[in-house]
Amino acid sequence: MKAYIYNGSGGPEVLELVDRPVPSLASGEVLIKVEAFGLNRADVQQRKGVYPPPPGASDIPGLEVSGRIVEIGDGVSGWKTGARVAALLAAGGYAQYVNVPAELLIEVPQSVSDIDAAALPEVAATVVSNLFVEGELAQGQTLLLHGGAGGIGSMAIQLAKAAGARVIVTASSAQKLEYCRALGAEEGINYREEDFAERVKEITEGQGADLILDVVGAKYLAQNLKSLAVGGRLVVIGLQGGAKAEANLGLLLAKRARIIGTTLRARPVHEKEEIIRQTITRVIPLLEKGQLALNVTKTFDYSEVSSAHEYFDSGKHTGKIVIKV
Repeated sequence: MKAYIYNGSGGPEVLELVDRPVPSLASGEVLIKVEAFGLNRADVQQRKGVYPPPPGASDIPGLEVSGRIVEIGDGVSGWKTGARVAALLAAGGYAQYVNVPAELLIEVPQSVSDIDAAALPEVAATVVSNLFVEGELAQGQTLLLHGGAGGIGSMAIQLAKAAGARVIVTASSAQKLEYCRALGAEEGINYREEDFAERVKEITEGQGADLILDVVGAKYLAQNLKSLAVGGRLVVIGLQGGAKAEANLGLLLAKRARIIGTTLRARPVHEKEEIIRQTITRVIPLLEKGQLALNVTKTFDYSEVSSAHEYFDSGKHTGKIVIKV
């Protein structure tokens, strides 16, 4: 089969198309013929050399695919060859075939295309685990969402609104903020022009946000703490703005707030299985009712993976980027 790897660390030029054997199945796994896969920031961070795959995982990048089951391993029940599925992966998605534990499969609704399905597993699982499992977001609460126009942001806005929360987003342009409002965000802050902590204070009449979902990290820590409500939770899922910062612990104590750091990729399968179960429960009914958009805004052919990475690096995109195999 054909697969892409990174032949070093750097820009899109390190992507290399290679020949690899079709994966053999371990007990509990299925083999998927890949129809499409999503491009995620984690892929880009791995390409840059700052986010290596977990120990034992494939060197082929890619955290989510859609496709059809072509082989079923020992110990797998409830699935048949030919089934249309999306799958959450630790690695291996940039290939024509991939093996995955059956517990990490999502049956694709009839109304959802292969392209859209490829945008589902990683983003939806990340949002569900961090908004609702770690962040305990509830009806009537306020969510501050950084990077609202990206793939995670697009999904988080919709799921938070469906849960009855109020959503405030930050983004880098008026165009991106308008995109977020169209998905259901009530307030938007251009972080290049405004102090988001001051704006959150104004918007919430001094109360602050009950939950902050942050992909930036160190650069935003001080302002995030200022933005939290009493009893608030700050969930950090990315380090685009650095890994080290000083925190005002007095403010953290005064607000009885929590800082939570999480990743999804390196979790053991049994933890991912529970996240996938909750993701299916929250997301699939909305998809089937036409109440959730998967927001694939750009697609590329398999021969254009380097171009897809270049486009991602430009920072111009909103929503999800998907590659058709």
